[in-house]
Amino acid sequence: MTALDHPARRADGPGRPPARVPFPVVDEVSRHCLQEEEPETVHIEVHLPRTPDPDRLRTAFHEALRRHPRILMREARGPWYRRRYEWELTGEPDLEVVTFPRPERDALKRARERALAQAPPLTSSPPIRLEVVAAPPPATHGTAAPPGSGPAPAPDHGAVLFLTINHTALDGPACLRVLATAAELYGGRDNSPAAPPSRAPGGDGAAPEPPSDAPSGLSAPARVAKGSPEPSPGNGMLVADLPVPRRPKGSPFTVNDQLMVATALMIAHWNREHGARPRPFRITMPVDDRPRDATMPIGNGTRLVEVPFSSAELAPREWTPTAIHDLLRRTSDRTRTLKALPRPQLGRGAALLTAPVLPVTLRAAVTRGLRRAAAPWTSTTLLSNIGRIPYALDFGDAGRAHAVWFSAPARLPRGLTVTTASTAGRLHLALRWSKTLLSHGDGAHLRDLFEHYLHATEHTDTHGGST
Repeated sequence: MTALDHPARRADGPGRPPARVPFPVVDEVSRHCLQEEEPETVHIEVHLPRTPDPDRLRTAFHEALRRHPRILMREARGPWYRRRYEWELTGEPDLEVVTFPRPERDALKRARERALAQAPPLTSSPPIRLEVVAAPPPATHGTAAPPGSGPAPAPDHGAVLFLTINHTALDGPACLRVLATAAELYGGRDNSPAAPPSRAPGGDGAAPEPPSDAPSGLSAPARVAKGSPEPSPGNGMLVADLPVPRRPKGSPFTVNDQLMVATALMIAHWNREHGARPRPFRITMPVDDRPRDATMPIGNGTRLVEVPFSSAELAPREWTPTAIHDLLRRTSDRTRTLKALPRPQLGRGAALLTAPVLPVTLRAAVTRGLRRAAAPWTSTTLLSNIGRIPYALDFGDAGRAHAVWFSAPARLPRGLTVTTASTAGRLHLALRWSKTLLSHGDGAHLRDLFEHYLHATEHTDTHGGST
């Protein structure tokens, strides 16, 4: 059950308390396990060709919040012995969420650092912030202005909209829906979602059966091998702009399957370089079944599934087009099956763990203890593929978005997450890692490995031959 499924308790009339919504399972588990060193933030950055007008953007974004009132919430106060956390729906923001930071050197870099290190508080509504940062000018070798020409007007190199989300309350796709509403209100142009891409059928249309060759999930999966950790805690991040991988016409696998295979081969290669013992992999994949139109439920609405890979499947070999095709086919069978199987968002165990039997303070201690005990069985990494951005994100005089990056939290024991989205025919990749596991140089090497293996997935056809 998502947060929107819970009935809000509200008594109308002056002086009445605001509506309250119980924390759903995902929110409660996240709330129990918060850490100041590595905040649970989701970052979204939207690159526009021109800078939007500050007053109009604030007005449009505030109106978008009102049109999606489930985002206007804060954690309600309560005694220690309460049996559940609750969201308090406020109807209006508690504070100004749209800011235009003063231009500074390396403004883009600093905004990314804030998005990873400073989570919007849960005690203020809404638990998000939107920063509008001037895009850096392109690298050019311009000529000096002629004498006596006077100061030239400052060129508009565009702007980057930075949305930082407290992941205990919300996820990236939900906030992107709110931003699409703001774009439509600002620019006056239709931002209705495009139809999702179709997938080639994998059979006779019946519900898929679990693949017989799927690896067992009983053994502890591989961890990402430690690289060159940094002395400070927190998350680091690297973004890249890549071509969307080509697929042979009629392929049963999707771009998501190509990303899954590239992620698995990237980490397997990295681990071999660092002397890690071969182990099976499990890669967590969020599945989002929500509609993308204005009726989209706002909150944490994805369910998590784990895609397995055996150590033999990822063993070093000559990755010929035939070998890559076979791995893609098996991966496609697994992802199709996992998407079709009904499953609670975090599994049945989490639903039991958050049953309101004991006070939340006691359940929090139990949840943190179980999380530590289960760390060896946590999946190897998380691949969150947002897919093709379904909205035009057309901000009228500020233009359409030409790049959109997301990143998901990367706390240990995973320590590394891979997030992708595609806009304007380009794939926007974000690698995010725990600094206690990897450094920026490690991230750059992982990006190169990912690009190499993603390119390798293009060189197949439906018969395993080269394209």
